[in-house]
Amino acid sequence: MKFFSYVAASVVGGVFAMGVASSANAADLTVGANIGNVPWEFEQADGTVVGFEVDLVNEIAKRLGKSVEFVNIPFNGLFPAVQSGRIDMAVSSITITDKRLESVTFAQPYYDSDQSLTATAAGGITGLDAMKGKVVGVDTGSTGDMWVTKSGGEYGIEDVRRYEGLSPAMLDLTAGRIDGYISDIPALLYYVKDKPSLKVVERITTGEKYSIMFNKDAPLATEVNDVITELKKEGFIAGLHETWFGATPEDTTSTVKVLDMPTLK
Repeated sequence: MKFFSYVAASVVGGVFAMGVASSANAADLTVGANIGNVPWEFEQADGTVVGFEVDLVNEIAKRLGKSVEFVNIPFNGLFPAVQSGRIDMAVSSITITDKRLESVTFAQPYYDSDQSLTATAAGGITGLDAMKGKVVGVDTGSTGDMWVTKSGGEYGIEDVRRYEGLSPAMLDLTAGRIDGYISDIPALLYYVKDKPSLKVVERITTGEKYSIMFNKDAPLATEVNDVITELKKEGFIAGLHETWFGATPEDTTSTVKVLDMPTLK
């Protein structure tokens, strides 16, 4: 498997260049991300990598006085990469779960989310109840994948296709190779807002919270968590929410509230 690195040219500027980092210019922090995960981390036409979590990580690195290298890794590969020490931390709208907390550590969350079902506007799918006997797509190892595995049978979902990211799934959905796609609702709402042929047809309530993932008990997790506390108190993360979602986050959400680092219940 071939990986590409997106290297921050400066800690302050957050300018990205494509290439493979050599030992001579290795960054202080190596961050794994599934580039293509809109609006969290994705590549623009000019090759620049942008997104909510890109902005967040760059600001955290700035506060810590460190440089950043983003490494493009499929979502399911982020977990072994952080556990093996290949990367220092990982982002990609990663949901905190008790199962994951058994083997990794998370900083406090910064976004509350749910799953969703997206379909073509002309396909006749109006919600999960219309998915009986249909083909659904999910991202490998994601919470959407977990939800379908656990609850899909209640809706007659038997044929599940797994993808490494939103883009290939959207291609297959548009082409009619799958009938629906289950994934994080903020990413799908952002993706379909200028695509009238696609529609988010149902929110699937899962009560998820996103955060940055680290190897189990890594000291860096506490350092990053402290910076996230500062950024919440200053309103920086709320500002990111306004920038990327066009709305002010509610005071009750983890985007605004300072929370403890998650632990196993």
